[in-house]
Amino acid sequence: QVQLVESGGGLVQAGASLRLSCAASSRTFIRDIMGWFRQAPGKGREFVALISWSTDSTYYADSVKGRFTISRDNAKNTVFLQMNSLNPEDTAVYYCAADQRGSSRYTLASYTAEERYAYWGQGTQVTVSS
Repeated sequence: QVQLVESGGGLVQAGASLRLSCAASSRTFIRDIMGWFRQAPGKGREFVALISWSTDSTYYADSVKGRFTISRDNAKNTVFLQMNSLNPEDTAVYYCAADQRGSSRYTLASYTAEERYAYWGQGTQVTVSS
C-alpha cells in the first residue's frame, strides 16, 4: 500500500503563490505517474498536472499552463506543485494521486483521467481571495 500526504495549502490573496507537496510513503507500489487533481465546491474533481518519475515528463491542464509547475524529488519520494499567479478560480481541495505498479502503460495524456490512479491523498485546501 502507498500513503500519499499533501501539504502546503492555505489562504492567499489573488496573485500570490503557493507550493504544494505530496510525500509518498513508498514508491514500491507506484508504477510511474504522479498527478495533481483539484475539486472546487459543488464541482467534480478535475485534472491539474502530472509528472513521470522515470522521465520527468509533465502534462498540464490548459487552465494552469504557464502558471503552475510540477516537479519531483526522487530521493524524497515527493512531488511538488508550484502555483503562481493564483486567482479565485483556483480555490479547491487539491489531491495528489499515483498509478499502481503492474497497471498498463497509457499515453501521458490518458493520465488526466481519475481512473488511471489507484492511490489518493487526503487533500489540502487552497483558498484564493479576490
